[in-house]
Amino acid sequence: MTQHVAAPDGLVWDLLADVAGRREWLSTAGAVEALTPPPFAVGTRWRETHRMPDGEQVAEEYRVDECVPGRRFVITSPGDGAAYRTSYTITPVTSGRHLGETLVTVAQHGHAEGRRARLLEVVLGGLAVRTAEGALRQELADLAAAAARRRDDPGAPAA
Repeated sequence: MTQHVAAPDGLVWDLLADVAGRREWLSTAGAVEALTPPPFAVGTRWRETHRMPDGEQVAEEYRVDECVPGRRFVITSPGDGAAYRTSYTITPVTSGRHLGETLVTVAQHGHAEGRRARLLEVVLGGLAVRTAEGALRQELADLAAAAARRRDDPGAPAA
């Protein structure tokens, strides 16, 4: 999925690459614990607690597996019975009505691990896809709102 963000690409990258600051702008994030020191690069790891649509709190660990600073990164998460790979691409808009904005594209791929998880994937696969899609849409909306606040007031917090 893709989102136009009304802010320059550098500001968008700074928000995404600030692991410790994720809790400030990501509405579904609870605790965020950096497991490696900055800078954001291949090997960066963190643990993040998310509030699921049903209210359940789920902790996940993330690792940066690919990183082109300012442009693209890929994170992986082992999950519970499933592994996820999520890529983020940050593209500055250089023409048209969105000139000066940033296009953020997120793609997530997941696969079940273990026999029980694969069975649940067959039974609940569509629900899982819709849940993941909703979470990514919320993340992009939160990112756009935080970037707009920072663009308008560089000293303001992201939230």
